[in-house]
Amino acid sequence: MVDPGLIEECRNGNLQNFRKLIGISSPFAFSVAFRMLGDEDLAKDVVQETMITVWEKLKRIKSAESYKTWLYRIVVNKCYDQMRMKKRHIEERADDKTWAMIANHFSEKNSSALDNRETAMIINLLTEKLSPRQKSVFVLSDLEEMTPEEISSITGMSRRNIKANLHYARKNIGAMLEKYL
Repeated sequence: MVDPGLIEECRNGNLQNFRKLIGISSPFAFSVAFRMLGDEDLAKDVVQETMITVWEKLKRIKSAESYKTWLYRIVVNKCYDQMRMKKRHIEERADDKTWAMIANHFSEKNSSALDNRETAMIINLLTEKLSPRQKSVFVLSDLEEMTPEEISSITGMSRRNIKANLHYARKNIGAMLEKYL
């Protein structure tokens, strides 16, 4: 993902290389944040906050090799914070018309052409009833294609808890898809 030498130079305060590090790290951070939050603007805010935290605490990481896991942990924790704040607000529920639109997108052969807004809406609807832990495990495993070891390092959960959360997340999403599609 990132050259350990680049990280070491950033740890020594090299601002030019930190810009390079942001350029490399931001797409990964955005991908996770967007998939967990389902909102492009919130995901951008989380990435920005993450990069500020990375700059402030980069000297504290144990090794350059652990950077990727450390970065994802920051992103996931910031997403948890956003989800907690979002939970305090009244949530909007999807109606049958919205589910029909999603069904049409999935039945079309060109479903890869969905824009970010539609993708966000679909991910939000499918994961809205998941707990934050289930959502993070689902996103990291099924959408980001990470291994259980990586997910464990990021979330701090045991492999058993990861497996259980992923099972229930898939089960809940499957039940929603079956009900509405």
